[in-house]
Amino acid sequence: VYIDYKDVAMLKHYVTERGKIIPRRITGANAKHQRMLTRAIKLARQIALLPYAAD
Repeated sequence: VYIDYKDVAMLKHYVTERGKIIPRRITGANAKHQRMLTRAIKLARQIALLPYAAD
């Protein structure tokens, strides 16, 4: 499974409405996929595809 940082619609499923990354125990992702999700979300935030925090 490849998690793409440009797929904002998919990444939004793993971020709360306040902009925080949802933990593994809630998402059900295994450790490897959670790391991939975290990297993708952080990269998407850096290039302004996702907000760091919601207002």
